[in-house]
Amino acid sequence: MGQLVQAPTDAALTELALEAAIAAARVIMDVYSRPITAVSKSDGSPVTQADAAAEAIILDYLGPTGIPVLGEESVAAGIIPTLGRRYFVVDPLDGTKEFIKRNGEFTVNIALVEDGRAVMGVVLAPVTGETFVGDVTGAFVGNTQSGRMTDRRPMSVDSTLPLRIVASRSHGHAALASLCETLQVASDVSVGSSLKFCLLARGDAQLYPRFTPTCEWDTAAGQAVLEAAGGAVVTLDGEPMRYGKGDLAFLNPYFVAASNLSLARKAATEMTRLLG
Repeated sequence: MGQLVQAPTDAALTELALEAAIAAARVIMDVYSRPITAVSKSDGSPVTQADAAAEAIILDYLGPTGIPVLGEESVAAGIIPTLGRRYFVVDPLDGTKEFIKRNGEFTVNIALVEDGRAVMGVVLAPVTGETFVGDVTGAFVGNTQSGRMTDRRPMSVDSTLPLRIVASRSHGHAALASLCETLQVASDVSVGSSLKFCLLARGDAQLYPRFTPTCEWDTAAGQAVLEAAGGAVVTLDGEPMRYGKGDLAFLNPYFVAASNLSLARKAATEMTRLLG
């Protein structure tokens, strides 16, 4: 990196986030190639040397913009910046359990939030190099294993029936089977990390209900990608999921992501009923 990176425009911020994610992925894959040591954080979730190393790289890229950065590992260490109307949200290694299992289903997530909305997101899967990007210009997917984006192509949601859900009927919430029956879901696919949002954005599925807790850094980048591709993410009241809630745990409410707003709200209503 140079000494100073200024990114005053939306397009420059997207490119900068992409560069940061690619650099973080290199660090992650270096750790991935060696024996992995994991410890437990205060909430019981695992963390590895890759998490902190990747976040440090990302902060190095984003810091010179002057835009606050909300990073998962920084928050865990008690470092919480003052967040204004515009800030980055970073999960340097989403899917640490998948990383430890070595199944490849983990990602680097970088998002930009403006006035409570996730307006830009980069989701990069280090093992395959598959990279999803969404911003005001739309959504696209490509590959970054070479260190730059190649095979870049636009993507959009697919709302055609039959419905496919990103969840596991056998290992999900007790209400999931009922939700699938009510909405006449035909098939399901299980995948780790924020790749769930990306499957919807690419048209491989139409519905992702979330019955368990998440934090802002788990969802912001994926939500930005999905919404740029034409999808929607709503909380159980049917309203768009927003960020900057002022909760120091940065917890999200339960939500549903879908290929369109109508389906998202229909599923949210049913989830509310099932949860009683």
